[in-house]
Amino acid sequence: MVQLEGRVIETAERLLANVERVVVGKREEIALVLSALISGGHVLLEDVPGTAKTVLARAIARSLDGASFARVQCTPDLQPTDITGLSIFDQKTREFEFRPGPVFANVILVDEVNRAMPRTQSALLEAMAERQVTIDGVTRPLPSPFLVIATENPIDLEGTFPLPEAQLDRFALRTALGYPTEDEEVSVLAAQRHGHPIDDIDPVVPAVELGALLAGVENVYVDELVVRWIVQLVRTTRALEGVAVGASVRGSLTLERTARAWALLHGRDHVVPEDVELLFLPVLGHRLLLTTAYIAETRSLGRAVALARIRDRALELAPPPAPDWDR
Repeated sequence: MVQLEGRVIETAERLLANVERVVVGKREEIALVLSALISGGHVLLEDVPGTAKTVLARAIARSLDGASFARVQCTPDLQPTDITGLSIFDQKTREFEFRPGPVFANVILVDEVNRAMPRTQSALLEAMAERQVTIDGVTRPLPSPFLVIATENPIDLEGTFPLPEAQLDRFALRTALGYPTEDEEVSVLAAQRHGHPIDDIDPVVPAVELGALLAGVENVYVDELVVRWIVQLVRTTRALEGVAVGASVRGSLTLERTARAWALLHGRDHVVPEDVELLFLPVLGHRLLLTTAYIAETRSLGRAVALARIRDRALELAPPPAPDWDR
């Protein structure tokens, strides 16, 4: 087992604690988003307005020394070039000059992504999957780190365009922040009485430490039994009753990679089966296409409960192993 340096784990804890200063009471949700960041993934937040989605994205960007932040407000008339950028003809030089779009930032908030037309949504596909964009025949690399946080409003469906399965599959995980508890909401009001705490957030992770953190994810130990179990879990989703289309190989890769990052953020140098169980729905839930019959059967329960039943059934058919960490 490769041992992680203590400073790598300390960097992860410092990053998590800094973001938690402004997003109160959402440690697990913050850890999920940061797991995507340090494992090279992207996040879809499906939540109602006013639950600190924008604050979360800005807090992450501010916590990283030198990181840039951009926000894209999606509307039906948003064009792909409004995201990727475009070339403009310069009358003085008689040449085309490229003007980069917001996609060239380190942390991008794509607000209400399902309000953009499918053509505009597809402009994010290459960027999210390959960390590059091709404009006017020229391929341009995107900065590192690169994190897309897209949001959806589940209660407002008028004028929206549901994300296709190919787009959903590009997100490492989907989660929601949810409302704070009563005590947490009182704390939020008190903290914002004389301004917003986001204004007091300082960078806590220099570029060199961020690079070590990203590399540290690769050194988190995953036992061979856990790796095989992850594959078995994902393969099980392809044959479950109620699932029309199960998770792809990308689901297996993402679940294993995100589990490494999750373990690191919780101060461990190895993945335990509980990590995989906890990440099953955030990582695989949005990749599963449910049958019409199962959706109708569980309509009164809601999608969350319906997916939880799918997870429980998968865990029954592919129970967790008991790794030997000393091997």
